[in-house]
Amino acid sequence: MHAAPAPSDAPLPSAKAQPLPEVLARLDRLTDWEKRPRGGMRVGLAPMRDLLVRLGAPQSRLRVVHVGGTKGKGSVGALIEAGLRRAGLRTGRYASPHVESITERVCLDGRLVAEAVLARALSRALDAHEAARRDDGPGGDATWFDVLTAAALLVFGEAGLDWAVIEVGLGGRLDSTNAVDGEVAVITNIGLEHTEILGHTRAAIAAEKAGILKAGAALVTTLAPGDEAGAVAAARAAALGCPVLRPVLAPDASIAEENAALAGLVLDRLGARGVRGPGGIPVGAALLDGATRAAARLSGRLERRTVSTAAGPVPVVLDGAHVPFNLAAVLRDLARAGDLPGPCCALVAMAGDKDAAGFLAVLAGSAGAIVCTEMPERRGHAAEALRRLATDAGTAAAAVASPEAALARAADLAAARGGWLLVTGSLHLVGALRGATQAEAHDRGRSP
Repeated sequence: MHAAPAPSDAPLPSAKAQPLPEVLARLDRLTDWEKRPRGGMRVGLAPMRDLLVRLGAPQSRLRVVHVGGTKGKGSVGALIEAGLRRAGLRTGRYASPHVESITERVCLDGRLVAEAVLARALSRALDAHEAARRDDGPGGDATWFDVLTAAALLVFGEAGLDWAVIEVGLGGRLDSTNAVDGEVAVITNIGLEHTEILGHTRAAIAAEKAGILKAGAALVTTLAPGDEAGAVAAARAAALGCPVLRPVLAPDASIAEENAALAGLVLDRLGARGVRGPGGIPVGAALLDGATRAAARLSGRLERRTVSTAAGPVPVVLDGAHVPFNLAAVLRDLARAGDLPGPCCALVAMAGDKDAAGFLAVLAGSAGAIVCTEMPERRGHAAEALRRLATDAGTAAAAVASPEAALARAADLAAARGGWLLVTGSLHLVGALRGATQAEAHDRGRSP
């Protein structure tokens, strides 16, 4: 739907040049908790901090906005970055997961990092990891995400940025990204996810996510003080002497309106603290005009596409919603748009640590048919298990293990019903299938 950012070619010195695929092969030998059951996940910052010391503490050269929360953090981070760039400031943004290419995780000045730049940084971070293993340092226990995060901070630290917007990977307090000190911490919202790591209540999860807040920073959040999660976040802020800033939102605010309000409040806070662009351009919410918001939209978030079938093209919405409250908001916003023809059919895959029963119960209220699939090499619910849950929720459902075959089945169902298709439950599923869809006719030539 939007033009792919041109790769940034900012130089990164040192490290022998290797093609990115070769470096990724080294990286992939490390433990990747995005692909494994997380019940035994190692959490802790010691390996990350050791890597950064060995790399010259690149994070110490950064001014940071740190963005956490259950949903919306990627979009909010992209909006904050776009607003800062609109003011003329040099920016970096680190996000996860990626949809199609790992370079999506590291952006410089709104452009995907060049493969050569990322490869060089990853090589240096991997060298630091291997040195730590040799001398029995904490960095020897670094994970795939630790090393990638260290590489991103290395890119940013050597690029001469004005600001870096860093998205939390999982939780907050013990996440790899919490080696940075943010001047603003964002908690978009709190839902039940990753409960085996973060806790089984929203209050427990809030305590983990609020761990990104540091003394001297401000907390920006939608969480109300009377909410169980909001009370925990507010208590953390009070203990650190940090102000809590909450946007004023209509009760029926859309996802886009909520994200823009959070990002605008962050920009207002930075402007109030004296942040200016070249020539004294003030930083604030006013920077988020229509063009800036459009430029910040991400793949796989309420993204409109089409898919070909024998009966003709079928409208597709790609959205990586994976928790019930966010899916409900997605369905609400799509219903309000009122421009999708006929009934909804859905294609779903979900990670094993997600509330599949709750998710499918919400989906069953809108989808007349659901095709359940799974993602090879990803920890997740089996397609047949999802089918049983969807059937229990009262919706016709089928199980097709192959995502590509499942897409064909779901698209044919949507075509036969004169409807449209929602691909959801996981950004990994969206990434696996996005290439099999096409940009809408009016967006062709502008889609990444």
